[in-house]
Amino acid sequence: MSTATPTSSTSSLETRAIWAIALPAMVTNVATALIGVGDMWIVGQLNDAPTQGAVDVGARLFAVLFTVMNFLKSGTTGLVAQEGTRAGEEPQVAVLVRGLFVGAVIAALLILAKPWLMPFALGALGAENEVLAAATIYADIRYWTAPGVMLNLALMGFLVGRRQMIALLWIEVGYNALNVGLGLLLALRLDWGIAGIGWSSFIAEYAKLAALALFVMCGATGRHLRSALNGGASLGWDKLRPFLSVNRDLFLRTLVLSVALASLTRLSAERGPEVLAANGIIYQLFILTALLLDGFENAAQVLNGERLGAKDREGFSGYVRAILWRGLSAAALLALAFALLADPILASFAATPEVAREAQRQAIWLVVIPFAGVTSFIFDGVFVGASWTRALLLSMLGASVVFAASLWLTWPLGNQGLWGSFVLFLAVRALFQAALLPRRMRKTFAG
Repeated sequence: MSTATPTSSTSSLETRAIWAIALPAMVTNVATALIGVGDMWIVGQLNDAPTQGAVDVGARLFAVLFTVMNFLKSGTTGLVAQEGTRAGEEPQVAVLVRGLFVGAVIAALLILAKPWLMPFALGALGAENEVLAAATIYADIRYWTAPGVMLNLALMGFLVGRRQMIALLWIEVGYNALNVGLGLLLALRLDWGIAGIGWSSFIAEYAKLAALALFVMCGATGRHLRSALNGGASLGWDKLRPFLSVNRDLFLRTLVLSVALASLTRLSAERGPEVLAANGIIYQLFILTALLLDGFENAAQVLNGERLGAKDREGFSGYVRAILWRGLSAAALLALAFALLADPILASFAATPEVAREAQRQAIWLVVIPFAGVTSFIFDGVFVGASWTRALLLSMLGASVVFAASLWLTWPLGNQGLWGSFVLFLAVRALFQAALLPRRMRKTFAG
């Protein structure tokens, strides 16, 4: 198995590498998001409203649970990229071993917590009566994918850190196709109902694990991995402590972000069903832009991680500027699309004319959000790639304080104040990160 070799020059940038990482990451992100759409379409063919609601509740449960654990992928990516230029393939594999170990521990804890965590989460999401009964069937099956998900996050982070994006893209496409195909077979053809949706996710997740493991075990990487697993030296406390420190900060940062995003739904609900529905549409379109622009975060994680590992300050700074420029250009295209097409797009999603009108009143924020979002996403990638995770956590906490204050101050402005505060949250995150960047660079590249 081969991986791209980063440039050792401090005066040249692999600008094509930005798109080589960003574009497959965009496609992978969107393909993964579409799996939820496929599940909702399949369950819709069952013609049972409680069942469809149950899949929605279950999907939200695992979206929250597994998204919070995504730090395992990001942390592995940054450390693997650094080791690739600092010491080569063998230390990269040692990072993977630590990622797999931590992922296995997290999975074990989740399984132990299942008897109380799953009922609590379903109740917190408002599942009752028939919806609760159906959601329990779905969630009880899919919960057992936790070990596969955790190990897959570490393996995916390893491949991203080694720039093996095309292989990862094909594995993700195969995973999504298998999931949808099994859903059609089990839920509709074999009439397993909602249990068929759960089992399709279960089988596809472990098939993905098998494909990732087989790919990683090939060639020299497999030899290094077997050696590291047999030796056990990669799991010494002195080796695990930096890995755990990085992932602890990323976990807390993701948790704070999840709370901030959840506040949008809570405050929207307080303004009535039309506002809640309209804001739900705006939010889903924001998620779509985030999935697309997040490809530049992946590029920053890998390329800036490599430059830090090589102690290449000029290259590090150059990639920050180059990725920001390309990310902002992509954000401008999305903003232009929303400026021209927001009204018909929002109307097509709206259940009623009132919801459509409320969503269209907020359309200006769809034009603004890509710029604030992509800047903060890219700085996230830079900080993760450099393992400056404590600074990343502090910037998130600071932005959250500003967000909370803005929500309180702008409450009289209605829904405009809510979305204005959210855009401010994204922008302030980016400003805090930009302010922290020079100091972190001076400290990291000193001497």
